[in-house]
Amino acid sequence: MKLAAILLAAGLSSRMGDFKPLMRLGGETLLAHLAALFRQAKVRRIMVVTGHRHEEVEVEARRLGLTSVHNPDYARGMYTSIRTGVQGLPKVDGFFLLPVDIPLVRPATLAALTAAFDGQMAILPRFTEKNGHPPLLPSHLIPAILDYDGQDGLQGLLAGCKSKEVKELPVWDKGVLLDADTPEDFAVLTARMARLPIGERVEALALAELLMPEKGRVHGLAVARVAEALGLELGRNGCKLDTDLLYNSALLHDVAKGRTRHEAAGAKLLAGLGLGRLAEVVAVHRDAPPPSTGILSEKEVVCLADKLVRGQYRVPVRRRFTEKLELYAGNKAACRAIRRRMHNALALQEMVELATGKTIEAILGNGQNQ
Repeated sequence: MKLAAILLAAGLSSRMGDFKPLMRLGGETLLAHLAALFRQAKVRRIMVVTGHRHEEVEVEARRLGLTSVHNPDYARGMYTSIRTGVQGLPKVDGFFLLPVDIPLVRPATLAALTAAFDGQMAILPRFTEKNGHPPLLPSHLIPAILDYDGQDGLQGLLAGCKSKEVKELPVWDKGVLLDADTPEDFAVLTARMARLPIGERVEALALAELLMPEKGRVHGLAVARVAEALGLELGRNGCKLDTDLLYNSALLHDVAKGRTRHEAAGAKLLAGLGLGRLAEVVAVHRDAPPPSTGILSEKEVVCLADKLVRGQYRVPVRRRFTEKLELYAGNKAACRAIRRRMHNALALQEMVELATGKTIEAILGNGQNQ
């Protein structure tokens, strides 16, 4: 299908105290972020709707290789820019609409929207019970957009559509809700940008809900709690670890459970979603040898946490592997691999206990055991 993107960059930016389309986030303008986002999603037809300070925005659009169209009525609200944009569209099957102040939507979200698009229904990304941006709209809605009076904006138009004409698509990307209306909002986006390969916990939980069966989620949550507890105790003793990286990667460590070499498959899946830091941890969660540096990282802590949980219950490392050895007693190769993993896990446990001066039981307390 042929898709386009309309980038809305006509507003006054009155609450920001700066001009949003040309503000820099991580060294690039917000307009440049959106151009890169859609190009990564293989959307080549990208149009910028300009208004306030349109000459400056048009210069940046040309630098980025984007077409632009000016909305002389921009002061009357965003819906006038939507009208201007759809009037200038080439012949396409559908189009995204995205204000320039929502720059950190993930490419994986555009891919999900595109995969769900049939050319007939409007697709709205939905994160934790809220619809966000960008909607992906079929081109047959253009006449209705042009005829609509603009009350309550595009949301008002879509609210009047029949349910079979609009589909809400659950996504795990909090970025669909995050705009930059104020300097405080922009500070949130700046902090978020550096953390995109790790994600927020609410995103990891949403991703687990979308991709994992209940049994896998329950186990992942139990491992995440253990990994976080170990990380916090290590942190109190000078071993600084990223607790969100621990929690999110532990929660999602079995995201590809059931596939061949599920740890590698899970890492590949997460890397493809833009969660590269999680992928690094998940790739070795099944067997991480003790580091030669003597310094524990998130990889080893998540691996150990996984060995301390069976299902949703905590279990001693040695018992966990003894059960495995009994299960595979007739398979010499499997038993060798199990003993190797047990040796590594016990070595990691010893490192944690030496670093903290506490036993694993003392760190984790009297939680659920079996």
